[in-house]
Amino acid sequence: MFEADYPVEVSVVICTRNRHDQLEETLNSLMKLRSDHQWEAIILDNGSTDRTKEVIEAFARVCPNAHYAYEAQRGLGAARDTAWRSTRGKIVAFTDDDCILPADYIDRVAEVFREDPELGFMGGRIELFDPDDAPVTIDLRDHRVEIPAKAYVSAGMLQGANMVIRRDVLVEIGGFDRRLGAGTPFPCEDIDAVAAAVWAGYRGAYDPRPIILHHHRRKAADVPDIILSYDRGRGAYYMKYLLKTETRAAYVRGWWETSGPAHRPITWRRLGREIASARAFLAQTTTSSEKRFWGSLLGLSEHFAKFAAELVRIVRFQKRALP
Repeated sequence: MFEADYPVEVSVVICTRNRHDQLEETLNSLMKLRSDHQWEAIILDNGSTDRTKEVIEAFARVCPNAHYAYEAQRGLGAARDTAWRSTRGKIVAFTDDDCILPADYIDRVAEVFREDPELGFMGGRIELFDPDDAPVTIDLRDHRVEIPAKAYVSAGMLQGANMVIRRDVLVEIGGFDRRLGAGTPFPCEDIDAVAAAVWAGYRGAYDPRPIILHHHRRKAADVPDIILSYDRGRGAYYMKYLLKTETRAAYVRGWWETSGPAHRPITWRRLGREIASARAFLAQTTTSSEKRFWGSLLGLSEHFAKFAAELVRIVRFQKRALP
């Protein structure tokens, strides 16, 4: 599809599974979007068993910009991969089913790409909708951050709740990895797509102008499980790029600098969880020879990280116990 063939400027993609009640809040925000740019919304039902399909189809009848899509394979990677292929926009904006889009969202996204025509992708600011929710899965940076091509991208640099990718970039990278994402053991489909774009030669940016309000409804008691999910995602993401010859050196160095214990000894424990997830991802994806080599290396690394974490815990306990 050539650029002149794109019927709309911005396609908004929202994937959902069994959340028909809170989805309505997100759909209502779509109704309030105001823009002179042509836009559409693809709302994808990821194998829901509740009233999700009914809610989306009812909304599409009153909002001509909205369209229903379906994907049976569970997981946000599979859902987003199917959804973007149903879009008709030059720019594809991804958000979540617990997010609220401000009325100027389309204009702010279009503005960023109009000012920087060579930009391949971007992420935007994510604020809490409800101040009583735990301050997680948000991004409050107030300045632009450039993401160069052919470079390590740390997990969390951009988040899927407010992520925009040019359609031609999605075509070149083959879309999303359907093995990844929330609903799978490896919730990292968003940063994986960003890294795929970076190593395909595209540069991107974080820009605070397009804002999403995240109404995730999770409280302080939910935070430990969220952190564990982040650890699983990082481990799989790093493993995927360790397996690629071109990216291996950058990701060995980047993983150590990001998750290693150089500055905070307590991160030994987190590093151990990431390595465990990397091993699980490895078991599903590679040849026998790669599994043997990397499996042995990761196994030793995981045992060492657990030993180091326990050693640090004992030393810190003894220091506190000394008079």
